Amino acid sequence: MSISTQWKSPVRIFIVHAHPEPNSFNGALTRAGQAALSGAGHEVVVSDLYAMGFNPVSDRRNFTTASDASYYHQQSEEANAAAHNGFSPDIQAEMDKLFWCDALILQFPLWWFGLPAILKGWVDRVFASGGRIYGGGKWYDRGVFAGKLAMCSVTIGGPPPIYSSGGLNGPIAEILFPINHGMLYFVGFTVIEPFLVHAPARIGHSERQEWLVRYRERVLGLVRAPTIAYPKLADFDDTYVLKSI
Repeated sequence: MSISTQWKSPVRIFIVHAHPEPNSFNGALTRAGQAALSGAGHEVVVSDLYAMGFNPVSDRRNFTTASDASYYHQQSEEANAAAHNGFSPDIQAEMDKLFWCDALILQFPLWWFGLPAILKGWVDRVFASGGRIYGGGKWYDRGVFAGKLAMCSVTIGGPPPIYSSGGLNGPIAEILFPINHGMLYFVGFTVIEPFLVHAPARIGHSERQEWLVRYRERVLGLVRAPTIAYPKLADFDDTYVLKSI
């Protein structure tokens, strides 16, 4: 089954790219994915955060409105902005891309067991509460983006064994859990298993080309890609503990 037979055609893909060097392997992955998808007739939008000079700092500059000018409470200001179309133009533009897309790809290197600061700041600012992105009962499988797909494409400095269950750094699935579950699934996305490339700086040209081929295959087959199974809200009791426990 192709993407186009599962979703409306063309499919709309939003790539959020977070690497400061255009000629990095992250850059190569984004270019390869964009070219493959565009060549197959799909629509692709890329937010290259470093090239955009995206401001990752979340503060009053997020808004053109103010609920309380004397005390800054971000969630209150987000709720007020959601009610009065008061998000700053840079945030509103990214929100519009999220609502436009069928699938979201986060492209980034793993830095200090997490997202680069510029991408974490993008999430902090763009994933706003007050019902715009979440809130008011809109979370997890009842989230705003239910029915859309999301995937992390990640380069990792170390080899796979060190990120295994017995490895020094621990399982990569646990390291990425705050992103896959706590950010993407939290706002409703169905989360695809991440595309991982270990130690790209330590592999040769031919092997890097093989990874680019695999990545093209992955993005062209997003709808067939394995997803991460997370419990649904109905599986929990009123204290948010799994009913089976």
